[in-house]
Amino acid sequence: MYYTNFLSSPEGYFHTVICNAKAFSNTTVNNDLHFILWDNPPKQHPRRLTLSHMQRMLNSNAPFARKFHQNSRVLDKIDTDLLSRGKEMFTPGGWCVGSGENGTDPCSVVGTPTVLRPGPGAKRLQTLINSLLSNDNFRLRQYDAVHQHPVLLPFQVGKKSELIKV
Repeated sequence: MYYTNFLSSPEGYFHTVICNAKAFSNTTVNNDLHFILWDNPPKQHPRRLTLSHMQRMLNSNAPFARKFHQNSRVLDKIDTDLLSRGKEMFTPGGWCVGSGENGTDPCSVVGTPTVLRPGPGAKRLQTLINSLLSNDNFRLRQYDAVHQHPVLLPFQVGKKSELIKV
């Protein structure tokens, strides 16, 4: 019955199950890796993100964000500036070995499909995860079933001090 009056039940159900499973109860951090802006008090849906929110999104280091208007200019900016993706093209990965000259799709020439070349986004994610798992923050951001809404990211307890390196 808890979720019948919940603002967005699909977004919290999995996290609640994880937090209440003994195997994971001490291995969660209160962060879902999303940049979301809510009104105060919160409405049923988050605020729509625009170009004016771009720097705040980047500064959050979150790899995901929501909610956007369809065909929003901020989505175009994310495609070009963050993902280096041209119109009607794939987001280039390490497997894209084309030159990309004169606006050609660098992914039209495929190299080794398992190549991974972390970019600036990986560095931002590294910063966020290291902050969440730092000795100063880990216990403070851990799920507390009595006091917090469970929006969590599961981590292995034994790995909390092993920070991620890119």
